[in-house]
Amino acid sequence: MSIYDFKVKTMDGGEVSLADYKGKLLLIVNTATGCGFTPQYDGLQDLYEAHQADGLEILDFPCNQFHEQAPGDDVDIHSFCTGRYGITFPQFSKIDVLGENADPLFKYLSENTQFEGFGKSPMSLILKGVVKKMDKDYKHNGNVKWNFTKFLISREGEIIARFEPTLPMDEVTKKVEEAL
Repeated sequence: MSIYDFKVKTMDGGEVSLADYKGKLLLIVNTATGCGFTPQYDGLQDLYEAHQADGLEILDFPCNQFHEQAPGDDVDIHSFCTGRYGITFPQFSKIDVLGENADPLFKYLSENTQFEGFGKSPMSLILKGVVKKMDKDYKHNGNVKWNFTKFLISREGEIIARFEPTLPMDEVTKKVEEAL
């Protein structure tokens, strides 16, 4: 199985095959509009503007599973993101990333990566406490833990890296630039 075997739902209800992105470096992100990490949209947009011409695509998947921080429908979410953060990268239909209704793409990404921790920042300590209440075994599974978890996919469709939301965007940018 490859990342290119998956199809994802567009905001208008259509489908896009990830095979359409063959040859591109992908950063796949689950997002939310009302999260403490939502300002990462600024860094994501900066990264996209700097490297889209080099073959980077950022694929945005809103998710409302973490404390309902992505309320509204796809149109509301897209309007917020384009109006507030000026995003121009592709944004897809809202999905689940956990549980029996989890999107198959995110099941695949979760099953093929490992959680390596949140780091030691003050936000990391807060997030650890919140996540532990939701998943007592969170340290030992690859499930997406929170909004703005990112997966870096090579031009060949292989998973290169997973970034937790607490990793500073400059470190994500560095890894993306190394992969370009």
